[in-house]
Amino acid sequence: MFGRRRKNRDAEAPGLADDGEFAPTPGEDETPVPQGGPYDIDDIGEDAVGSRLDLGSVLVPLPPGGQIQVEMAPNGQPQAVHLVTQHGRITISAYAAPKSPGQWREVAAELAESLRRDNATVSIESGPWGRELQGSTPNADLRFLGVDGYRWMIRCVVAGPAGSVTGDSPLVETARSIVAETVVRRGQDPHPVRTPLPVVLPKALAEQLAAAQQQQQAAAQQASQQPAPSQQPAPPQQPAPPQQPAPQSRPRHGESGSAMQQLGF
Repeated sequence: MFGRRRKNRDAEAPGLADDGEFAPTPGEDETPVPQGGPYDIDDIGEDAVGSRLDLGSVLVPLPPGGQIQVEMAPNGQPQAVHLVTQHGRITISAYAAPKSPGQWREVAAELAESLRRDNATVSIESGPWGRELQGSTPNADLRFLGVDGYRWMIRCVVAGPAGSVTGDSPLVETARSIVAETVVRRGQDPHPVRTPLPVVLPKALAEQLAAAQQQQQAAAQQASQQPAPSQQPAPPQQPAPPQQPAPQSRPRHGESGSAMQQLGF
């Protein structure tokens, strides 16, 4: 059963606690977790990785018919990999954490506060691994799943249209099944608590991404070198109807921004 052996080994370590709606209930840490994962690579070994998408620190199974979207940081490094399904988007990330459990409770409490500051409607529900956070915003509905492991924490973000992230929805069921089969490769390098563990793209995916970027750059360069059209007398101008300004995408602000900014909404 996931987490039992490592948890018992560090039972004497002090845990983290939160007040209010995120305070642990009596016996919460002893609630049986689902059979299966997520897994630690040290427990199952590299040979058991199978066909999962290897992103360095986290290895995730691909949902049937799913597509991959890579989000790049300003420095050109991969920042997040999204799994896009017909119902919505699923993003799984791994973070450094203490040996003792409890980090997810703190993170969930801070996410709830940040979402409320963004005028989102927030509710707390119980899922297979404990607390799950659901938020409704004008742009999307969100559900956050978290799992505490040994020196790591998984955060799964499920995003979709209104009504798509309820506890029994196909999108959330898909996300939970992906989390249950996820493998974390924490490594031995020291990382400050809550630091995102590095994302490394598989060679084939990195080559495809580089080729696509080169094609975009070549197309932009070719367009800039096109000769300007010859000057012709302009036809009489007709009054144009008023137009609405085009929506601007919000730049990603990284881990220091609000929850909505971090997710690109």
